[in-house]
Amino acid sequence: MDIISIIQLFGGVGLFLFGMNLMGSYLKKLAGSGLERTLEKLTTSKKKGIGLIKGWSLGTGVTAIIQSSAGTTMMLLGFVNAGIMQLNQAVPVVLGSNVGSTVTAQILRLGDLGSGNILLQLLKPSAFAPILVGLGAFIHIFAKDKKLKNISGILIGLGILFYGMTTMEKVFEPLSSSDKFKSFFTSFENPLVGILTGLVITAIIQSSSASVGILQALSATGSITYATAIPIIIGQNLGKCMTIILGSIGANKKAKRVAYSYLIFNIIGALVFSVVIYGVYYSVGIPAFSHTVNRGNIANFHLAFNLVTSILLLLFSDKLSEFTGIIAHDTESEDKNSEFNRLDERLLLTPSVALEQCKQLIIKMAEKVTENYELANGLIHHYDGSIFEKVEENETFIDKCETSLSAYIIRIDRKKLSSDEKRVVSEILNSIGDIERIGDHMVDIAYASRDKNEENLNFSDLGMKELESISKAVVDTMENAITSFTQDDTAKAYRIEPLCRIVGNLKELIKAHHIERLQMGICGIQGGVILFDIISAYERIAAHSQNIALHVIKRTSGDSDFDEMHGHLGDVNSEEYKAMYDYYAKKYIEPVEGLDIGELNYENL
Repeated sequence: MDIISIIQLFGGVGLFLFGMNLMGSYLKKLAGSGLERTLEKLTTSKKKGIGLIKGWSLGTGVTAIIQSSAGTTMMLLGFVNAGIMQLNQAVPVVLGSNVGSTVTAQILRLGDLGSGNILLQLLKPSAFAPILVGLGAFIHIFAKDKKLKNISGILIGLGILFYGMTTMEKVFEPLSSSDKFKSFFTSFENPLVGILTGLVITAIIQSSSASVGILQALSATGSITYATAIPIIIGQNLGKCMTIILGSIGANKKAKRVAYSYLIFNIIGALVFSVVIYGVYYSVGIPAFSHTVNRGNIANFHLAFNLVTSILLLLFSDKLSEFTGIIAHDTESEDKNSEFNRLDERLLLTPSVALEQCKQLIIKMAEKVTENYELANGLIHHYDGSIFEKVEENETFIDKCETSLSAYIIRIDRKKLSSDEKRVVSEILNSIGDIERIGDHMVDIAYASRDKNEENLNFSDLGMKELESISKAVVDTMENAITSFTQDDTAKAYRIEPLCRIVGNLKELIKAHHIERLQMGICGIQGGVILFDIISAYERIAAHSQNIALHVIKRTSGDSDFDEMHGHLGDVNSEEYKAMYDYYAKKYIEPVEGLDIGELNYENL
């Protein structure tokens, strides 16, 4: 083999790998985000056996589409690490994924077809490749439909894969008459040498499908026997574990157990096939070992290895899960992941799922904000140091959510998201800051309450009624905003603008009442400062709630020109708007207007 042949071989391998990657990528696009969501939403059946079969079938199907068992398992690592899939759901999928990885080899066996008639000749990769590339390119250039373009990508990828295969075969063809080449391959008949070779090659190119394809190309020389191919294929199945081992670094114990199940699968398969095959070979002999193999023989053994092993381990999937728990030192039945595990790096490979986890975390963030509102308002009535510390603890979580979500969501590949999902990304990015600022103003209320306690100030019962009225209007505003955001409820969003006006009017009314009391000499400045801090925080909470509603309206309306910074949630002159305002005014303003100013003192004098 001269330098030109080596260059051609290098190019052939490159075409093969690129074609396989391209085909898998467009297959995944054609399947859409539903492929990822199917994995995410996988649940076990009430009948255990049916649940196992569902998981196994799903793993086989998904891997057949994306052409990578490592890719499927990496998805599972992310799902389990984020706590959106249980380990016992993931293990059957892992077992099935190994079977799905054999599809490429089965496609490549078309090269074994004879040339007895024109139809069979056209089905051979050498003839089929230019047809696929030409047809795919034609569709890609002239088609406008996105689905057709994805189909064209699949055709081009498959054609390039066949071109790579054909190129490798042409490079290897002259070697079929070389005695040195044939004698070189006899060294791989040693099981240890063959297994190690397959392992190393697959670990380097990180694809068992590709390494098996290269072996199939070599089989065209007529120099590959069963004795050579079997140990190499066993080694190839071990080598593909390298990607998963590296991918599990930094994952939690439950996710590591997914990686261990993948590794154990291939180790057990290697041990079982090695012991059985070589036990028979070295005891009574296997005459077929000296026979040469073709592409189909290699594809069949590759399938048999993964199919038999997966069925065998599927029957003992519970034991496999328990064993991984021993290795990972994790025997707890429940996963105690941090909420921030939802933002797993591996989920970025599945953008739709990554976005869904962002939504779940921001919902948790909103729950903490709501909890802090109740706690902070409670401190106005009865100050408690432990409650104040809880408010600060929740605020730390809220701040961390804002930082983590902002950094994570911008890394999601928007090109792989639907139009609505892209709008969701913008909605979340714009709303995160408003939710975090709402949390800040609740802390302001808590600090004002602490100052009130330290200065030994007490608000009168009627004064508390005045504060309670604006507090209830604010919680109504905030809850409508959060509900509209988490449930895409536009009806709730449209209620917020009149509520914000109510809160603003209440603030001015309460300030006016305080000024009157100052003039009457029945209220002092100290209580007024704390009062103004609290009602200012209320007003800012309402304002940020309105911002959230504006983001919701912009997304749900699909109007890219909607001004979410200065726009209105509805027509302020409409009868519906006026009716809502009158309703909330009667509910929150009228009770305050009817209070006796002289009894609304905000401190003990």
